[in-house]
Amino acid sequence: MQIRISWPGGQTTATLGETRTSRALVGALPITSTARTWGQEVYFATPVPAALEADARQVVQPGTVAFWTEGDALALPYGPTPISHGEECRLASPCNVLGRLDGDPEVLATVRDGDSVRVERVGG
Repeated sequence: MQIRISWPGGQTTATLGETRTSRALVGALPITSTARTWGQEVYFATPVPAALEADARQVVQPGTVAFWTEGDALALPYGPTPISHGEECRLASPCNVLGRLDGDPEVLATVRDGDSVRVERVGG
């Protein structure tokens, strides 16, 4: 499953694995939300409620597409957050891992807090 994430300053695509949360997210697309930034992470609310999955993680690689169940939000880290140790991507709490961005995650640095963000399925 591939999705496109776009905002006024750019866009990226991501490939999602087959998980309960990724299927629920794709089923709710397209969605529009408001971006929030937290260190080098972009996150935004979705209309999808999800439970924490068994393989949820708090420390992930840059470019991971994660789902923060406590906020029903997509979390897109591209570098350290305020609670990171060193250069790691440490999310606020354990999140479901949905997939990875297809390109350079640094493109997320162009997202500004308050930007409108749209997520849609690629290829219908």
